[in-house]
Formats: sequence, C-alpha cells, structure tokens
Amino acid sequence: MNAIAHEKLHGLDRDRLLAVVEPILVAHNVQGVELVWRTDRGQWVLELTVERPNSRQPGEGMTLDLCSEISRDLSAALDVANLIPKSYRLEVGSPGLERALYTSDDYQRFAGQSARLKLVLPLDDEMVLRGTLHGLSESGQVLLETERGVLSVEVASIEHARLTFDWKSTGRADGAMAPRHAHGRGRKAHKSKRGR
Repeated sequence: MNAIAHEKLHGLDRDRLLAVVEPILVAHNVQGVELVWRTDRGQWVLELTVERPNSRQPGEGMTLDLCSEISRDLSAALDVANLIPKSYRLEVGSPGLERALYTSDDYQRFAGQSARLKLVLPLDDEMVLRGTLHGLSESGQVLLETERGVLSVEVASIEHARLTFDWKSTGRADGAMAPRHAHGRGRKAHKSKRGR
C-alpha cells in the first residue's frame, strides 16, 4: 500500500477512502504527501497533495496535466465508491516549494535544502530553527546546519517543519522574473462534486 505522510480525515471513513485513493496514486506513479478533509469558506474540500517518489526537489516531475489526470480518475473512483455524502470540491496538487516535512525520510531526501523547524521545546532558548538540512545522523536525528553550526535534533522534538524558499533570489541577474512554476503553493487541479 502507498502510505500518505499526513492525513486529516475527520468525519470520513479513512480506510475506505484510502482504499480508493491508493490505487490511483500507484496508477499514476506518485506518492501521497497530504490527504485533508476541510472546509474553505463554508464549502467542503478534499485536498490531496502528491509528488513523484524519491524526488529530491519539491514539485519535480509534477505538471498541471498530471494533477488534472489524477483528479479526473480519483473523482470517478470516489463517485463509484459513494463515500462522501455531501457536496465538496476535490483539489489535487503538488505540495509546492515550501513543502511540509513529515517523516524521517523527508529530512533525508531533501538534504541540501533550506528548512524551518518549529520545536516542541526550546533548544538553547530557540523554538524555531532555520538552516540547511544535512539528512539524518546514524542514530536518526535530523542534522541542520545553522549559523551556530550543525545541530542534531530528535524527530520527535519537532512540532512541524517545512522547506523554505528564498523568494528574493528568484529574480535573475538580467532583471527578468523567475519562471512561473517557481511558486510556493504547488500545482493544483480543482473539481467540484455533488453529494448523493
């Protein structure tokens, strides 16, 4: 089964929903990052973020066309399964440049990238650490190079973490703007559904 790193599915049948979602992920050769059931301005939204397995750059290999194909196939499968009785909007996209980090594998895979870690308890009086990921130590601690040197942080002591992107450096020396695909929120395909 293709695990999804972060789920928030309060009010839905998690096991039945994953049984619908996971074959779609496998068919499109993507892995789930987040699957969230939430409201947005009074409307229900099922949001799925996906990425290519083992990609080392957020959004690598993800296109709007691919997100649209996944959305179309997932929408059809959800209709057949009849899991969601109310009207909702389905959103499928990549996690974006400032992707949240959930698993030990995330910290290892995105080594060399800038990240922000919010801690459960302060480390040397700091609750938020910023720096460059250096993967994991042999004992499984996250290695983060900061202005104070390389720090070792227990995964369990991280409340939440995400990659960071230097938006100031996206311009080019010739004054042109960075490519349009360099955005933080990721690519998304939207589809509205009616409940039965």
